Amino acid sequence: MDAKNVIAALTALAQESRLAVFRLLVQAGPEGLAASKISESVGVPPSSLSFHLKEMSHANLLTSRQDGRFVIYAANYDTMNQLMGFLTENCCGGNPCTSVSTCTPEGKTVSETTA
Repeated sequence: MDAKNVIAALTALAQESRLAVFRLLVQAGPEGLAASKISESVGVPPSSLSFHLKEMSHANLLTSRQDGRFVIYAANYDTMNQLMGFLTENCCGGNPCTSVSTCTPEGKTVSETTA
């Protein structure tokens, strides 16, 4: 992940409502949630939520799909893991670190899926 994309992702998350939405979607898993459910869960009006979802989508932190008349949003785990990797790539003096794991959409860490 290059610095420009990292800055875009961090900028998108540097707002209380967007951070709450992203955390909710990470918890929801790859199935995601409808915008109406997100709005109810985080207490953000639909008109404001639309703006926040757009900002996070532009930073590639979310994916969306149409399901009938609903738009379902989900966390983009690939971008999340790349961001975490960028932020921690020099931890432990540049040596491989076993305490840092990444998340897979199934909710297991990489170390759990490769064991």
